[in-house]
Amino acid sequence: MFTTLINKLKNDTYITLETTPGHSAKFSPTIDKIEELELHNLVDGFSTTDNPLAKLKFNALFAAKLLQDRFHKPVIATMSMRDRNKIALQSDLLGANEFDIRAILALTGDPATISDQPNAKGVFESDSSLLLDIIAAFNAGMDYSSKPLAIRPEQIHPFAVLNSYAKNPKTLQKKIQKKIKHGAVGIITQPVYDVENAKLLLELRDNANKECCPENKRAELILGIFPITKLRTAQFLASHVPGINVPDCWIEKLRKANRINAEEEYKVGFELSKNLFDEIKALHPKIHLMTANQFQIAKDILV
Repeated sequence: MFTTLINKLKNDTYITLETTPGHSAKFSPTIDKIEELELHNLVDGFSTTDNPLAKLKFNALFAAKLLQDRFHKPVIATMSMRDRNKIALQSDLLGANEFDIRAILALTGDPATISDQPNAKGVFESDSSLLLDIIAAFNAGMDYSSKPLAIRPEQIHPFAVLNSYAKNPKTLQKKIQKKIKHGAVGIITQPVYDVENAKLLLELRDNANKECCPENKRAELILGIFPITKLRTAQFLASHVPGINVPDCWIEKLRKANRINAEEEYKVGFELSKNLFDEIKALHPKIHLMTANQFQIAKDILV
């Protein structure tokens, strides 16, 4: 299952769909919706988020297990440095490994200060590079302290994330190089909103691979796409989310449509998003689709 996913990432088309577990004791309704829309037939795998924005959600590792069991497709489970020290990280990885949760997206995590839980404190022993290093140790049959594990884990496939925009693109190239050096096989970008931005990211990826890695250690870039169907979403992303660039033309088109009615606003936003998806797929068919669990939009984009 994971060998097929990594092979598709390196040599074929590759599409994964993000799922966000809810503030609930049940993740199955989310899975039921995916099955109802037959989305599992349109993607190569899924991901599960780990308490994004430091808000309490259903556990990402358990959610990944439920998704894999239902659809028999690989799931990339997110693990945040915010909530675990190196003991807990390794313990969770060991437990997940026996349940075949073996694709891990390493995140530093949003600050605990924005959590919905009173007085929550972040752990943050390090950034996500520590988790990538732990995974490398596990893949070599030992824990982070270099003590051999009694039973060697099945191979773990590490993923990382990257901003899609920076005023100085060289900073992005340095971050790509760092993630490659720490072992990431796939680097998922924040959402991109124009093809030229995507081309630049691919150029930076190529430069980073050439500078730091032999052929067999190079990482693939996975372009994130988050459809925008509302003006306020575009404005929020443009103004408040670092590392994302929403073109002015998108905002202006959505503003004009918003003045007409909600239906026109949705239509214009969806057309912009769908056209972008098709253009990105033609340019570089390695895509991670994020829709904040709006799975009907995901299906309309994918078909």
